[in-house]
This record gives sequence, C-alpha cells and structure tokens, in this order.
Amino acid sequence: MTRRKLLRKLAIAGAAAAGAVLLRPRDEGSPYTPYFAAKNALLRRAAPGRPVLLIDLDRLDANLVKVRQSLPPGKAFRVVTKSLPALGLLQRVMQALSTQRLMVFHQPHLSALAVQLPQADLLLGKPLPVAAAATFYRELPRTAFAPAAQLQWLIDSEERLLQYRQLAATLGQKLRINLEIDVGLHRGGIADPRQLPALLSIIAGASGLLELAGLMGYDAHVGKIPAVVESRAASLRKVCARYSDFVQVLAARLPAAQLAALTLNGAGSPTFRLHGAESPLNELAAGSCLVKPTDFDLELLADLQPAAFIAAPVLKALPGLALPGLSSLGPAWAAWDPNRRRTFFIYGGLWMAQPEAPAGLRDNPLYGRSTNQAILNGSPRVTLAVDDYVFFRPAQSEKVLLEFGDLLAVRKDVREDIVEARWPVLPT
Repeated sequence: MTRRKLLRKLAIAGAAAAGAVLLRPRDEGSPYTPYFAAKNALLRRAAPGRPVLLIDLDRLDANLVKVRQSLPPGKAFRVVTKSLPALGLLQRVMQALSTQRLMVFHQPHLSALAVQLPQADLLLGKPLPVAAAATFYRELPRTAFAPAAQLQWLIDSEERLLQYRQLAATLGQKLRINLEIDVGLHRGGIADPRQLPALLSIIAGASGLLELAGLMGYDAHVGKIPAVVESRAASLRKVCARYSDFVQVLAARLPAAQLAALTLNGAGSPTFRLHGAESPLNELAAGSCLVKPTDFDLELLADLQPAAFIAAPVLKALPGLALPGLSSLGPAWAAWDPNRRRTFFIYGGLWMAQPEAPAGLRDNPLYGRSTNQAILNGSPRVTLAVDDYVFFRPAQSEKVLLEFGDLLAVRKDVREDIVEARWPVLPT
C-alpha cells in the first residue's frame, strides 16, 4: 500500500470516527433543579402516594397579575371553566380578575356551578343538544341562581333555536340566547350576517320565551395559519371585520340601549391579548394561559409561567436497560446513548404530557407505553430513587386536570413548600 493510500484510509477512518462522535447522543440528564427538589420533598412528605396534579399558587398568582394588567380598558374577562375545572381554582381566578363571568362547556359542570357559584354569569362555550339543556333545568334545585338572568345558551343554527324555543315553552320560562357566529374558524355557527334577521325574528316572535343576549365568535385560527398564507395581523383584521359585520346587522334592528347591553364575546388564551380598542368585542375569554400547559408555549404568552404539573411516584429505579426478548440490544443501546443507562417505572402513565423534571427523561419506544407502569429512561446524572416523583407538564389543562382527583394547590412557605388547599374537580 502506498503512503498516499494509507493516509487516505486513515483520513476516511478518522472522519467516520468523528462523525460517530458527533452523532452520538449527548448526556441530557441532571438532578432536580431547586424548584422541583422542593416539590419532590413536599410530595414525599405530604402526598397520597399516587399520581397527583399540582397547581403552583405562586406562579398562578403571578400569571393572574400579568393577565389583569394586559386587559384592554372596557373589555370584560370571562373565565373558561373547562381549562380550570375546580371550584377552588375558579374562585381564586375570579377574585383576582374581579369577574363573575364564566364560560361553560359541559352540562355537569353547568349544573354544579349554578349551585356552587349562584352569583356567576354563565355563557355556554359550545351549543349543547337541547336534551342537555332540559337535563339542566330538570336537575336544578331551588337556589339563588336565576337562569333567566344569569345564563346564556349558545345557539348555532335556526334548527337549534327552534328546539330551544320549544324547550322554553315546555318549561314556561325565558331562555337567554347567545348566537355563535363564524368569524373564520369554520367550525360551524352562523356563517353569514344575512342569516341573522331570520333568527332575530324568531327570538322577537317568542316574547317571554327567548331573549337575545349577544354573540360569540371564536378565533382560534388566528396565528395558526402559516405566515406565508396569511399573517397573524391579517387574520385578526378579518376576524374583527367579520364580527363587526354581524354587529352592524344587530345595530340596524335593535335599540341602542339593548345593543349596548349585549355580550360580544370572543378570543381565547392564544388571542385575547390581540384584541385592543379597535376590536368589536366587549368581552374576552381565556383560561389555559393561567396555568400554561405546553400547547400554550406561545410568543404572546411568553411572560407567563407553567403553573400545573403532574407528579408521579417512581416505583422502580433500575440500572441499565433491559428489553424483553432483546437481551443484547439494551446494553448496546445504553452504551451508545447515555440517556438510556437508567430505567424507571412510574405509577401510571400515558398522559397528555411530557416529562419535565428531572431533565433528560424520555419514553422508550421499543418497550412501549403504559397507563399502569410507564417506563422512562435517563442518564446516571438523573438521581431518582424509589418514592421520588417525576414531574410532567400537561399539553392541555381542560382534560388532564380532571384525571387525578383533588388538585393539590401548593406554594412556597417561609422554609419549605406546603399544600395550601386540596380542590375537588368538577363532576365529569
């Protein structure tokens, strides 16, 4: 072999070795940060020994201050209950934001809140089958809550409006009607302002049975359309213009005082900060932003902190990586990837959530996922032991917060973290 060929082979081998080093996963593990170390100490001391859902009151309260400061003058705030589905949590948020307005999406929640918060102003966030409305009235006990003054049913079509008119006649009491309008999301609702007069005529012709309470137009698509198709600013302009078209139809048919009293609801956590003085809305709805699950890691919410975490006990902490039926693959994989050199089985699993702490934990795609004893791998720098807790950030709050029983409301006391309250979740 000539010297030139030898040097070429050595160069190729060196390049391959360097490439292998570059491709090899780096160690991403670490122990708890001080924040999660304190939460772990609290749970080892005071938790019930099963997966729990924590609400960090210090972070929640800080988020509430920032949200309140960002509300434009003249715009009321309506709290979305599906995102914060516990009475104690809702009461804390309502007090901090000085609002009695709630948006409700589920008949059992509606029934519970009418009893537990009889002073609340309730707006349905989606059109319910008329059978669900009938169930609400049938089950409503004698209470201070007055549906004819404090409840708005969402109606998305003439057919549903006629069903609710019949229900009002059967009940012998007035139903307040909020009309769902399509402002660009195209998920249903009244699509054309020219459809409004027919609905208004039905409401006006059912005096004593139906009353127009307002409009609701959800704009979740704003900011989610690829910018090359339509910018966020352009989407928002279209939403506001579309909403204004519907309001103009109302303005031509209603006395000024009645128009001024209507609820003109819209927005959501991703968009409520976009609606300034030029927006036709007089009421903004949001909820998830206050606890900030991962789906809401958005530019417009960058100043808010995650305040909700799943915490699951470690049942087994094992060295290495053993795979059933693949006895040689586990050690080889662990030798290549330092993040596969420890194995943990936890209590529960398969939640809509991602591991948050300690850092560097990941699912094992070959072993599979489990709702009973989920497996996680980590590096030797992940110093978890049996009975420690793995912390997850939920992807959303509206479903996940209902899966763990009472929410644990925790805060930092003078010397250590404490459980300040246990909040039962709303009925499912």
